[in-house]
Amino acid sequence: MSKIKVRFAPSPTGPLHIGGARSALFNWLYARHHGGTFIVRIEDTDLERSSRESEDNILSALRWLGMDWDEGIEVGGANGPYRQTERLDIYRQYAKKLLEEGHAYYCYCSEEELAAEREELLARGELPRYLGRCRNISDRDRARFEAQGRKPVLRFRVPEGRTVTVHDRVRGEVSFETDGIGDFIIVKSDGIPTYNYAVVIDDFTMGVSHVIRAEEHLSNTPRQILIYNALGWQVPEFAHISLILGKDRSKMSKRHGATSIEQYQRMGYLPEAMVNFLALLGWSPGGEDEIFSLEDIKEQFSLDRVAKSPAVFDMEKLNWLNGHYIRQSSLERITELSIPFLRQGGYLEGDITGEKQEWLKMFVATVRNYLSSLSEINGHMEKFIAATVEPVDEEARDILGQERVADVLLTARDRINSAEKVDEDFVKTFLKSLGKELGLKGKQIFMPLRVALTGETHGPELYQVIPLLGREKTLSRLEHALDIIKTE
Repeated sequence: MSKIKVRFAPSPTGPLHIGGARSALFNWLYARHHGGTFIVRIEDTDLERSSRESEDNILSALRWLGMDWDEGIEVGGANGPYRQTERLDIYRQYAKKLLEEGHAYYCYCSEEELAAEREELLARGELPRYLGRCRNISDRDRARFEAQGRKPVLRFRVPEGRTVTVHDRVRGEVSFETDGIGDFIIVKSDGIPTYNYAVVIDDFTMGVSHVIRAEEHLSNTPRQILIYNALGWQVPEFAHISLILGKDRSKMSKRHGATSIEQYQRMGYLPEAMVNFLALLGWSPGGEDEIFSLEDIKEQFSLDRVAKSPAVFDMEKLNWLNGHYIRQSSLERITELSIPFLRQGGYLEGDITGEKQEWLKMFVATVRNYLSSLSEINGHMEKFIAATVEPVDEEARDILGQERVADVLLTARDRINSAEKVDEDFVKTFLKSLGKELGLKGKQIFMPLRVALTGETHGPELYQVIPLLGREKTLSRLEHALDIIKTE
């Protein structure tokens, strides 16, 4: 196999979306698996919508996901510039060549004329396309149109009666008839190249060997192959990866969840979870495993295992993966990543040092098994800051009404009140002795205490909860639970 060179070429008109991130990842994985080159360049010819802010967002998201690039924007290389708006002279050079060799021509048709042509084709039940009105325009008509101030576009002359076959690494052979394409614009009247033209020039001059991109670009591919052929260039290998659908099998949109990588970052998803999740959107490693590090995926990735069928964006699966990585990460890392969320929620202020830092680590260690994203941590913090809590449901309230619950709470209150230090070791010892002292089994001890201290019937271990609450808050909650028992 010749040297692999792939690219990711986003349009900087917004943040990096899930689909774009998945395309970037597949390209990066393919390059890294084969020891090839990964390029990142910017397609910014949509002058009204493109911005450097969006460009920065996209590059930052790629780095957050763990992707680096060997050539392109910011890192440089021998084939720059890497923004399309800085490559206009290159596009003009090849447009002139196409024009001189008869593969392109100037078109002076007005918007009104094109709209009328489109309506006529639709009325006849035909596919809308340009019918070549200006293909063989006379010098006299050209002079007349220019005198009227019409600014021409440059159209590619599509050969008639041919079949263009795309040899796709994912979809197999896909054929298109040129008679259904029509002569398409390659340079707009303002001199800005269109996508189908610029992408060919960029890919060839940068030495791209494989074009791995979303399925929606498949219909553009015959136009691009025609340009390659006209310029006498070798066509790269194509691989069009599947669409991403929501769980309802419709095209993914905001109603299926956040759509940009930045949003997931802000919600407290970890980059390794996002990478693991994105990799499984349309690629299967074989076997039953679903947990893969970036290194694992890089080692196993192959276009042969990229599926034709649409990938389904399953938020439950992403949450499960993210919860797994939260639990597997170091306590120090998850604590540090949690701080901005807790500050935003108003639960942390000032420097986090000393006892405050130790308490925070203990809190994160207690609740992280229950997190699917770090933004959920504020809901757990709320449970530990109130002086008292109420039973969350009838099941919890019924537990407080059971026989001998008051004995359990009173004895626990006395032991905690007289303890020299309320830490994990003390709580474990005291809970063991409490059952023997009262002649009760574990559940008869643990359930009333859990409801009294948390209001819930499930949750972290009591030896974690009580030290976190501290002596004062634990006693306050026990007294409140005893008051509930008295009034019922």
